[in-house]
Amino acid sequence: MRMRDKGVYAIAAATLAISSSAAFAKTIVVAPGDDAQTRLQEALISAAPGDVVELGAGRFKLTDGLSLDVPKVTVRGKGSGQTILDFTGQLGAGEGLLVTSDDVVLRDFAVENTKGDGIKSKGADRIVYYQIRVEWTGGPKETNGAYGIYPVESQDVLVDSVLVRGASDAGIYVGQSRNIVVRNSVALENVAGIEIENSYDADVHDNLATKNTGGILVFDLPNLLQMGGKNVRIFENVVVDNSTPNFAPKGNIVANVPTGTGVMVMANRNVHVFDNMLGQNGTTNVMVVGYRYPHQDPKYDPIARGVAIWGNQHDKAGWDPKFPGSQQIATALGGSLPPIFWDGAGGDEAKPVVADPVPALSLGLADLKASPESAQPVMLQNSTNLPQELPRIRLPESMEAAVR
Repeated sequence: MRMRDKGVYAIAAATLAISSSAAFAKTIVVAPGDDAQTRLQEALISAAPGDVVELGAGRFKLTDGLSLDVPKVTVRGKGSGQTILDFTGQLGAGEGLLVTSDDVVLRDFAVENTKGDGIKSKGADRIVYYQIRVEWTGGPKETNGAYGIYPVESQDVLVDSVLVRGASDAGIYVGQSRNIVVRNSVALENVAGIEIENSYDADVHDNLATKNTGGILVFDLPNLLQMGGKNVRIFENVVVDNSTPNFAPKGNIVANVPTGTGVMVMANRNVHVFDNMLGQNGTTNVMVVGYRYPHQDPKYDPIARGVAIWGNQHDKAGWDPKFPGSQQIATALGGSLPPIFWDGAGGDEAKPVVADPVPALSLGLADLKASPESAQPVMLQNSTNLPQELPRIRLPESMEAAVR
């Protein structure tokens, strides 16, 4: 047989396999009611690649977490206001739903009152969260679960049109991942509204972050498998009135986020913050800082580098700053902090590029061991020398098709 003929047969066989898989895909319908816990978990276990697990309208009263480890499965409800996975009676402390398989689509349902995280996906590539609501209905409390939407260690992540409310760490969190889009979503009354942590290549746009402690955070932390977070675009978001007092459990890194923070960049590289609406954030609209906590990781770079800020619309900010020493600094500046400030970590070599026509401040704390009380504030000069724009994040077409 000629090589060309072998190639033709291989293509034909692959096409047949794909067609057969699609032909035998099924929809598994699960309704709320008695024994919903067992029936829903059995559906997630018995699903085959290509199947849809369809959740009926109503309230599923669940007492334990759920898990999915089958690839290419869609879990679909009747809408985030109609299909509700209610974990108020959850006995364990784990997440509501854990996904560990690739090419999964989660859409059109709600998760309420989990003891741990709302929905977590780990090592799940090409994961889609669409029109999902995760909420702790008792309002902001330290005892709420840490994360609402929580994809980690993944390649290709889409979070689209979700709402998260009440997370005691981050509402929408993407960690140690690559090629990420978070869009068209609402983060409300969380400690961190949206957080991109230790990740590469992310677009965060067209979101509303309001009444959180901090609106949008871009962090890089030590002692993790993936460090050196970089190439993050924060654009066309509305980040306003982030005024909820910090309710994170003590010891969590976000417990240090000052109430009234709009956008916060810490120890990350090539972060571009542009074309956002920012305002009514009592500490500041945009904060750029180094990592100022003890660590023993020789590979970790605690300095924020390559940060650029331009084209944003600023409303009132800085009238009630909440980090150590901030009140003294604000008093020295006439009663408030400017809408943009940088702690000075790394000195001139790491200075952010600021092109917004509003005052911007350096605290002059080049030494990461220096305390805020020793700040020597000076105003930053605006710059028109913007860096080359980062490329738009493009996800596989299958992911975009899943939300059309």
